[in-house]
Amino acid sequence: MIHINAFSQCTPISQAIGQWRNPADRMAAGYRDLSLWTDVARTLEAGCLDALFFADIHGIYDAYGGSHEAAVRHAVQVPGADPVLLIPALAAATTHLGFAVTYSTSYHAPYECARLFSSLDHFTQGRIGWNVVTSYMKNAEANGLGAALPHDERYDQADDYLEAVYKLWEGSWADDAVVQDAASATFTDPARVRAVHHEGPYYRVRGPHMCEPSLQRTPVIYQAGSSSRGIRFGARHGEALFVAFGSPESSAKLTARIRQAVAEAGRDPASVKIMVGITPMVGETETEAWRKHEVALEYADVEGALALFGGWTGIDLSSFGPDDRIDDENNQALASIARAN
Repeated sequence: MIHINAFSQCTPISQAIGQWRNPADRMAAGYRDLSLWTDVARTLEAGCLDALFFADIHGIYDAYGGSHEAAVRHAVQVPGADPVLLIPALAAATTHLGFAVTYSTSYHAPYECARLFSSLDHFTQGRIGWNVVTSYMKNAEANGLGAALPHDERYDQADDYLEAVYKLWEGSWADDAVVQDAASATFTDPARVRAVHHEGPYYRVRGPHMCEPSLQRTPVIYQAGSSSRGIRFGARHGEALFVAFGSPESSAKLTARIRQAVAEAGRDPASVKIMVGITPMVGETETEAWRKHEVALEYADVEGALALFGGWTGIDLSSFGPDDRIDDENNQALASIARAN
């Protein structure tokens, strides 16, 4: 079975930089309009897609030219609103569509995260997934969002984070804790709610959890790390791994690495879904689809794309020529991009 998610972001444009100028675009003017998003959600459900997947970032890309100017000028995932706030409304407008949202282990406390996703699971009637990310933006620290840890340590921290939220979701409340017994004036039986007393290398969480058990308890876990450490993290926790492939050959190699890592983590390799990022051009005919592609190329924004690349890798390409070689063996983001292609 092929599972299909729609990928978006609560911004004027997500990764197709420059397309906000395309006359056919609706998102640039409407990303702040709840009615546009409910229309999108209903369309996806009518098309039998599995879920609407929201990417998100914390901060503005500022590697290109050493400034945020290019990202701001070209709408490189900015301005951006919080997609979490959309989900209950979109769930109310649909019946079957699932939702996945990016939420950072770097910038939010585990206790807050557990409450948020339990709430979303209640409000969506069990249709929520969490795209677990370890955030990489250096300016987040300058904005008071937490210390920028080294790449692999971010995943060490995230492992501890997941252990804490699992305990809150799965081990704090019994299924029958809420009794609503008017005769004894007891809404919840205290004997069926317990503290979790998590003590890890990064987090201490006493509990109990604030929310009663939701339909899923633990949301569907998405993960998108393609570095060696990211793959190990995804193999341990992920149920759907979001990847980008540059060719059939790279696809086969990365898929084999992922499946092997899942097996080494003691899980069934076939139980993890690999979600491949693609940008299809759809038309009534092949000619129409190619015409859409040509129009999209007319609005492609080179400087904006360079600002996006700088945000992903931390590399400032403003001083590079088109034929210059980039040598940065210690750049984990760049290594992941190279392996995928």
